[in-house]
Amino acid sequence: MRNMLRRAAAPAFAAVTAALITTGTAQAAPAADWAGCPYGAVCVYPQNQNPAVSPSHIYWTYGAHNLSNQYGNHWVLNNQYDGAVVELCLSYNANDCTSSIAAGHGEYRDLSPINSLHLRPHYN
Repeated sequence: MRNMLRRAAAPAFAAVTAALITTGTAQAAPAADWAGCPYGAVCVYPQNQNPAVSPSHIYWTYGAHNLSNQYGNHWVLNNQYDGAVVELCLSYNANDCTSSIAAGHGEYRDLSPINSLHLRPHYN
């Protein structure tokens, strides 16, 4: 009887172990969407959406991205990779950049004074 139970339990134990290993690997992998922001992108969320759930703007390319009609508090999530940075700039075309958000980080910021975002690779 014990042997039958052991044989029956072995596949279940193996399945649970495999699930734990897979889950642990998936959680540790850096390539993942984050609060609806695709991996490799920078996302801006609607005003006062807290917590961040569904982005209103998604930016994929390096360079300047001008903002319009972004007032009040918004989440800005940097889900880029390889240390890429997003800078928040007071003027259009990525001029007068005053702060930055590192890859894998986000900030809940008043975007009223921010007129552009500058996505750039990490400089050594």
